[in-house]
Amino acid sequence: MTLTTILIIILILILLGAIPAWPHSRGWGYGPSGIIGLILVVLLILVLMGRI
Repeated sequence: MTLTTILIIILILILLGAIPAWPHSRGWGYGPSGIIGLILVVLLILVLMGRI
């Protein structure tokens, strides 16, 4: 597995975990989606710089 494949799998798992479908995660607000957005921005910058 390459680093890109691992990052995609981790990102998909984080996206599934951020969906407020379970009772324990309904009160989290925008925290998980904000973290996901930050991770996406960092990954996009790394891709554009040619590091990934």
